[in-house]
Amino acid sequence: MRAFVLTAPRHFEVQDVPPPVAAPGGVVIDVQRVGVCGTDVEFYTGEMQYLHEGHARFPLRLGHEWMGTIASVGEGVDRSWIGRRVTGDTMLGCGVCRRCLRGDQHVCEFRTEVGIRNGFPGALAEQLAMPVSALHALPDSVDDVLGALVEPGGNALRSVWAASLAAGDRLLVLGPGTIGLLVGLFARSMGVEVHLLGRSPRSLEFANTLGFDGVWSDSDLPALPWDAVIDASNAPSLPARALELVEPSKRVVYVGLAGSQSLIDTRTLALKDVTAVGILSASPGLAGTIELYASGAVDPRPLVAATVGLDGVGAILASDRPDGAGDGPKLHVDPRL
Repeated sequence: MRAFVLTAPRHFEVQDVPPPVAAPGGVVIDVQRVGVCGTDVEFYTGEMQYLHEGHARFPLRLGHEWMGTIASVGEGVDRSWIGRRVTGDTMLGCGVCRRCLRGDQHVCEFRTEVGIRNGFPGALAEQLAMPVSALHALPDSVDDVLGALVEPGGNALRSVWAASLAAGDRLLVLGPGTIGLLVGLFARSMGVEVHLLGRSPRSLEFANTLGFDGVWSDSDLPALPWDAVIDASNAPSLPARALELVEPSKRVVYVGLAGSQSLIDTRTLALKDVTAVGILSASPGLAGTIELYASGAVDPRPLVAATVGLDGVGAILASDRPDGAGDGPKLHVDPRL
């Protein structure tokens, strides 16, 4: 089968590789749609922290935002899974440690991460092998585009849950990229007043098309009381800015990651009596995301600007937008093209 392989920083090939075989308890999926993520770009540039910590090494098979149809099943898996449209968890815990046994496999010390950590091949290929225990079935009302947006959606939904907002509360989201916009869409569906803060004129202009209550640059951000601030950016300075802006006794949520250290002053955290929450992974939010997409309460499909084949992945990672792409921040790959 064909697969996109990152062989070194900024070096890649579309290779013919052996197709996967369904292991006991596992399945093989015909991949239909994959999202390209900022994490994939960090692997492309060589900046991703896992490369420096020894959790990942080249060559890499990327792709962790995906959906597809099950083509075959391994020993112990009910054959009724064949033909079902699915997406899956990125975080695959060891299953036996204390964290896994309490349901926190997404922070298992020994976890693999699909297309990211410990050599588990990702979905930028014609087929993907997965354990059936990590799969989520997609209803017919969740089409292929939405299916590949479940994983980033799970991160965003968990961020909104962590902000502990009620209808009528006012939320400020830092960073109008894919995760930030998804945060805004989920929060708005719950009756929250949503504002976004960004820098890029193009991203701000696109965010304005989605009908949020306010879209601001730093120079015109109004001095409003923010009941929560969610940092979905990759800017090292914004975690401290989030803490500065949030109302006392309220919450800041950190879901974005900078490429270098981001520092906050814990004296400010304590003296404002603020709760700070970090979010890693979509795992506990995948089912809820599918439900909200299926019901139509949240429709993030406008965020997808274009879909390319495997031969177009390298250009996307190098920040080249495909000809004719829309204004949204998310780019998708269809390995069948």
